[in-house]
Amino acid sequence: MMCSVTNSTDPRPARIPGYDGGPLTHQPELLGEPLFWLGHPASCAHHEEAESLLFGADHEAAGAFHLNLWERAEWPAFTVPLAGDHRLHVVHRTLRDDTGVDYLLHRPGWDLATLLARDDGHFMGPGLSWHELVTAADNALPGGSTTDPHARLLLLLPAFGDDEVPDEALGRLTAALRARTGVDAPEPLAAALLEGQGAPGPARWTTTGQGATVNDGEHSFRNPANPFALTADRLARVATALAPPGKTA
Repeated sequence: MMCSVTNSTDPRPARIPGYDGGPLTHQPELLGEPLFWLGHPASCAHHEEAESLLFGADHEAAGAFHLNLWERAEWPAFTVPLAGDHRLHVVHRTLRDDTGVDYLLHRPGWDLATLLARDDGHFMGPGLSWHELVTAADNALPGGSTTDPHARLLLLLPAFGDDEVPDEALGRLTAALRARTGVDAPEPLAAALLEGQGAPGPARWTTTGQGATVNDGEHSFRNPANPFALTADRLARVATALAPPGKTA
C-alpha cells in the first residue's frame, strides 16, 4: 500500500511506496514547538539524570503535548532531503497500541521504501552513523520539512547509534539542543544523549568489500549478520544515499 502525505503548504501528494499506515500528514509547524523536541529524543535518555536534564520543569507539559500527538488520527510525517534525490521520511505512527516513529529511505523510481530504524517498544536500529547523521542534517538541500540543521539533527537523532562519536559531536548536539529546546543545561544533556544514544545503544560501523556501510547492532537492519538484515544490494543502495553530496559510498 502507498500512503499519501498531505502537505499543509503544498497540496500535491507525496507517496511512500510500500509503507502501510496513515493518513500521513506533513506538519512542519510541529518542528517549531519546543515541547515536541523534549519528547522526540526521549529514547536516547537512558537514565534518570538524562531524563531530568531533558524534561526538567516541563515534564508534565511535554507529556501532555506528546499524549495529544499520539492520539491524533493522522500520522505526522517529516522529510529530510539527501543527495541524489533521496529522501529520509520520519513518520510518527499514531496507531493505537503501537505508537512509534519510523525512519524510511526512498528515492523516486524505487519500488519500496527502505525501513532504516524504528523507535518504539520494539526498537530496530541503529540506522545511522554519526557521520551520516551530520551529513543529512547539514547538507542544506531544499525540498524537505525544514532547512534548519539543528532541527534536522534532532529529528534524526533517535535513529543514530555509533561507538566512535568524534569529540566535536558534543558541541554540535549542544548547539542543536540550545537552539530548539530551551533546556537549562544543553551541554550536560548533549553528553548524556551521546552516551545513551538510541534505544539499542552504540554500534560499530565498518565498510564491506562491496563498499556498503554496515554495523554490528543486534537489532539493526544494516547488520548483515542479522536474519532480518537488508539484502546486499539494498545495503549498498542505503550507503550511497547517505553519502555526502557529490560522493558515492
